Amino acid sequence: MEGFRVVILAAGKGKRMGAEMPKVLVPVAGRPMIEHVLEAVKEAGVDEKPIVVVGHRMDQVCTQVGARCEYVIQTVQLGTGHALQAAMQHLGSARYVLVLYGDHPFLSSRTIRHLAEAASGTDAPVTLMTIRLPDFEEERRPFFDFGRIVRGADGRVERIVETRDASEEERRILEVNPGYYCFDAAWLREHIVRLGNANTQGEFYLTDLIGIAMQQGSPIHTVTVTNALEGMGVNTPEQLALAEVVFEKRSTE
Repeated sequence: MEGFRVVILAAGKGKRMGAEMPKVLVPVAGRPMIEHVLEAVKEAGVDEKPIVVVGHRMDQVCTQVGARCEYVIQTVQLGTGHALQAAMQHLGSARYVLVLYGDHPFLSSRTIRHLAEAASGTDAPVTLMTIRLPDFEEERRPFFDFGRIVRGADGRVERIVETRDASEEERRILEVNPGYYCFDAAWLREHIVRLGNANTQGEFYLTDLIGIAMQQGSPIHTVTVTNALEGMGVNTPEQLALAEVVFEKRSTE
C-alpha cells in the first residue's frame, strides 16, 4: 500500500509499570513489546520504515530497533497529541497517517491493513478502530477503563466519552476506543495545531482531534473488531501478567 506513514508512539516512561527499562522494551512472550508491533506493521505492508517517537531512555529503544525505523524525539512527554505533533515534519508527501502504540503487543497485521484500507476508501478525515466486547470480564477487564463509543440513532459516532466522565448508562456500552487512528494527512496538518492542553494533566491528547472533526460536522469512519486482544495495551504489572497468560493460552490452542 502506498501513501501511508505509520507513527508508533514509544516515548513514555511507563510509571505504572515500575520497570527500569522503557516500557516498550518490557518483554511479553520473550520479546520486547515493540518487536511484536514492528512485526505486525511489516507484515501489513503499509510502511517500509515506520516513524517511532522516542523519549524516555531513547538510546535503549533505538539500539533495540536499529535502522528499521525513522526516529523522532519527544523531548518532553506531553501526551499522545504532542507526540504526533513531533512527528509531523517527517510525514513527507504521505496521504494518510496511521497511529499505533509500541506497548500494544497483540495488534495484528490483518487489523492494521484493514484500518488502512478502510481509511483509503472514505472521505472522512479520521478512521477510528473500535472494539466491540461481549462484557468486561476475565481478560477483558482492562477495557472497562477505555473510552466508550457513543453512537446516534443513525449508527454514526456522536462522541467518545471517557470512563471517568461517563454516566452509568454509558459505562454499560460495550464498544470501546483502543486509540488506533488513521488520519487524512492534509486534514491532520491543518488541524493538529488546534490541540490544546487545558486539562488536569496539562497534556495534548489525540482524542481531541476526534472532537475537532465532530465539531466540524465531519463524519468519523469506524472499523470495528471483535477480538478484544487487538486493543490490549500493557501498562501495569498486572496487565503484563495477564498478557503473558494470554500469550501462553494462545500458544497451546
